[in-house]
Amino acid sequence: MTVTALGTARVRRPSVRLRRLEDERWLALALLSPTAVLLGLFIAYPFAEGVLLSLSSAKVGDPGVFVGLKNFAKLADDNIFWTAVWNTFWYTGVTTVFKLGLGLWLAMLLNRHFRGKALVRAFILLPFIIPTVLSTFAWKWMFDPTFSVINWSLFHLGFIKARINWLGDPTLAMTSIMIVNIWRGVPFFAISLLAGLQTISPELNEAAAIDGARPWARFWYVTWPLLLPVTMVVMLFSVIQTFADFQLVYVMTGGGPANATHLFATYAYQIGIVSGLLSEGAAVSLAMFPFLFIIVVVQLLYIRRVETR
Repeated sequence: MTVTALGTARVRRPSVRLRRLEDERWLALALLSPTAVLLGLFIAYPFAEGVLLSLSSAKVGDPGVFVGLKNFAKLADDNIFWTAVWNTFWYTGVTTVFKLGLGLWLAMLLNRHFRGKALVRAFILLPFIIPTVLSTFAWKWMFDPTFSVINWSLFHLGFIKARINWLGDPTLAMTSIMIVNIWRGVPFFAISLLAGLQTISPELNEAAAIDGARPWARFWYVTWPLLLPVTMVVMLFSVIQTFADFQLVYVMTGGGPANATHLFATYAYQIGIVSGLLSEGAAVSLAMFPFLFIIVVVQLLYIRRVETR
């Protein structure tokens, strides 16, 4: 009876849906579809809307009409826009160099064995963990000409005789926001480069030391080439984030004094939201895209070259 029952039992075949999921093409489509929908809703759709806005004369409460490249032509004669272009490149370049140098120095120190190493690593991450607006308000108070703890310290140390208006002078204001950006970005570089250093075998440096290589030679010819791929990836993310920075500059200076510290993002906000000129604000935002695209492509090509080499 058992044999008969087994012989007559019907083998359950998987449903059509399950059979399709066994195919890697259908499985990949099923897994990627939610991500594609989210990217379309929150990235592709806003980008397309921004392009349409930049080609129109839209204002707050007025949908406007199609004007072509008129908004971009207007930017070509806008001195504040070119100031924002220069500030963005200068701000990104200087802060990235300092973040890389200080982050690499900290990573080399943290890669050593010492008591309380885990606590120090957690403490270094604090500037990166604290919300940007909260930490920036604290820095804004420290740079305040009347209540500045920096002025107080410099005065009592004998370096200055009068109060310095850090955020009221164009050059000092730009320097101030760079200092804050470096302070926030160094932990990201340090922890990322530390992770890269820990993947390098200590035996390589030991072999170089036995061959008579000095510490600087061991770093330049052994450590740095192996750390370069990680460094380039970290710099890529830092450049993208810094190039489109908004919160820090908006809270510290709002683009002032006299529009001297505007970046692409802050100037687009002032034109599009504060002034209500949505189309011109969108044009400023899109003007940032070609510059950033070229920078990212160049860095990606260099990263591929480094990895293949």
